[in-house]
Amino acid sequence: MSIGINLKNDTNAEFWEISVTGELDVSTADQFKEYLHKLIDEDIRNIRFDLQGLDYIDSTGLGVIIGILKRIKVENKEIYINSPKDNVKKIFSITGLDKIFKMEG
Repeated sequence: MSIGINLKNDTNAEFWEISVTGELDVSTADQFKEYLHKLIDEDIRNIRFDLQGLDYIDSTGLGVIIGILKRIKVENKEIYINSPKDNVKKIFSITGLDKIFKMEG
């Protein structure tokens, strides 16, 4: 199982725009978490995740995203979820996280 993480924007943008591909689960969550914490340590911004290439997410992956949201909320920032596949969108819906994150597409 693998994950691809790609920062799409430059350091002057209002959002961290991050494309996530592959699988976000117990085997890749630590790598994802470490990457996000480094970005936030650099600058707290709104985060926009492009999930059109994400094939699978489990509770561990969701937990990482929730933890990041808690960290950026102190600065009144949000997480936007863009273009998730139907199976990924369903996980957000079942868990009620579609009400917490800004779902787009």
